[in-house]
Amino acid sequence: MVSRIIPVDDFDLVIFGATGDLAHRKILPGLYRRFVAGQVPATAQIIGAARTKQDDEAFRAEARAAIQEFAGKGDDLSQLDDFLRHLAYVAIDARGSDGWDELKARIRPEGVHAFYFSVAPALFGDIAQRLASYGIADTNSRIVVEKPFGRDLATARALNQTLAQHFAENQIYRIDHYLGKETVQNLMAVRFANMLFEPLWNAQYVDHVQITVAETVGVGGRGEYYDHSGAMRDMVQNHMMQLLCLIAMEPPYHFDPDAVRDEKLKVIRALEPLEPGDIVRGQYQADGDEPGYLADAGNPQSRTESFVALKVRIANWRWSGTPFYLRTGKRLRARTSEIVVTFKAPPHSIFDESDGPRSNQLVIKLQPNEGMDLTVMIKEPGPGGMRLVQVPLDMSFADALGENGTDMPDAYERLIMDVIRGNQTLFMRGDEVEAAWAWTDPIIADWEAGSKRPEPYDPGSSGPDEALRLLHRDNRRWREIRP
Repeated sequence: MVSRIIPVDDFDLVIFGATGDLAHRKILPGLYRRFVAGQVPATAQIIGAARTKQDDEAFRAEARAAIQEFAGKGDDLSQLDDFLRHLAYVAIDARGSDGWDELKARIRPEGVHAFYFSVAPALFGDIAQRLASYGIADTNSRIVVEKPFGRDLATARALNQTLAQHFAENQIYRIDHYLGKETVQNLMAVRFANMLFEPLWNAQYVDHVQITVAETVGVGGRGEYYDHSGAMRDMVQNHMMQLLCLIAMEPPYHFDPDAVRDEKLKVIRALEPLEPGDIVRGQYQADGDEPGYLADAGNPQSRTESFVALKVRIANWRWSGTPFYLRTGKRLRARTSEIVVTFKAPPHSIFDESDGPRSNQLVIKLQPNEGMDLTVMIKEPGPGGMRLVQVPLDMSFADALGENGTDMPDAYERLIMDVIRGNQTLFMRGDEVEAAWAWTDPIIADWEAGSKRPEPYDPGSSGPDEALRLLHRDNRRWREIRP
């Protein structure tokens, strides 16, 4: 199956922070892949903006090196020269006056004007203010802002207010790359386009839900930043909260940006406060020559968590009594992100099963191999009676939707094209961000006010033993972390 390419309007895209890591790794390679796919109009313009003093040709050479380094295995680089002709560059001072008049002169009056803030959040307000005061942005312009969207409710609110001084909410695209993953979007299709699942998607039939985001790497060079963030701020408040919302939300009246985001907001507001026994925090230990978290963070007294597991309850009719278990951590057994919906076992089994009836599970795999498994019970082949075995009905999106996975766009590709289209469905609204912080803040405040250290855990494990007991107390177990 070949994906259908939907053209977008002509555009000028300005990438602030164009010499940075995100632009090199994701934004420029993603735009190149959209160009090869035929989705970038022939007259589109991509303008890099950063402090570095260089001309257009130097930036094109930098972009060439980045795309060659971070292109996918199946990417065709034969059109790279043609793509680079769309690129230009302006040296700019985000907090001064240098470069802004030149940038204004580069922007064409027609077409879509989008501005990607691939910079530190401390610069968001300065850039927004200058885009407005220099008359570069207009009422039809769009800005893209990367996380973190604040580090607590107060700072998130202040950031939203700052952006709102210069841009309307329908012009602000808060990007979370998890929402651009093919499997995440297919989650909505599976739920709302198939009668098979939606009637069962409630507490009457679902025993529990697990959401796991596991990484094999430590905090590495991000130690100082991460030590002021931790797993709760870095992953749970944004990425995992969004996954939880998509699993738990009510059907929107239409696949419309505000309709979808209204339903996600209702989920966040229905989250019950966590009890002390619902939370497990951990820090990875040293392993041979590999340093532990304290050394990576450069802070021997740190009480910041590199692992967190939570038991979350949603106070509404659909999910009352069905727990959602969330866990994320560094230096775990495998790199994987997945959602596991475990359905309740049949109320009565007619078969002689020594270990009792087993539940069906829907496993939604986000990375590294996107796809879905539905486990069902069948008769084990062969003579000798009715022996049951659990088998997966496997759908790998790479196999089903694209040859070797090369036809599947990266999350950033899809989300940037949605910005150009003006489609905010997969972007967070300001009130969503604030509601998520309002739930998260008391949890973090309790940790910071207490003296308890995170539980130690071995690198290459599934996290602290206490996280296993979090489910064992409920007669459940985590799905094994595996690639």
